[in-house]
Amino acid sequence: QVQLVESGGGLVQRGESLTLSCVASGFALEYYVVGWFRQAPGKDREPLAISTTLHESYYSNSMRGTISRDNAKNTVFLQIRDLGPADTAIYSCAAGNPGLITHVHAAWSMYEYRGQGIQVTVSS
Repeated sequence: QVQLVESGGGLVQRGESLTLSCVASGFALEYYVVGWFRQAPGKDREPLAISTTLHESYYSNSMRGTISRDNAKNTVFLQIRDLGPADTAIYSCAAGNPGLITHVHAAWSMYEYRGQGIQVTVSS
């Protein structure tokens, strides 16, 4: 079955860091651009970062953290630093064709595979 599954979310305290994982099954992430998005309550989904097939990383202005990938584990990670209540959101990953996904602001709908998302809640 082809799917992306996020993990590592939950409740964290202000100022802490968090690492989210995005594990693929049924296809090899090494051939895809992987992006992370988040959607806060009442807001549109926003792109955070992408990791290319060449292991290049690109970030949006609102991103405080690092995206990385481990192709042997078919996994892409997103580490977020210095979390605050405004970071409370559902975080989702997606994998797309490198010929189509050429920058961090590519739309969610352009990705071929999309995860269900995972909740991150930051308490104050």
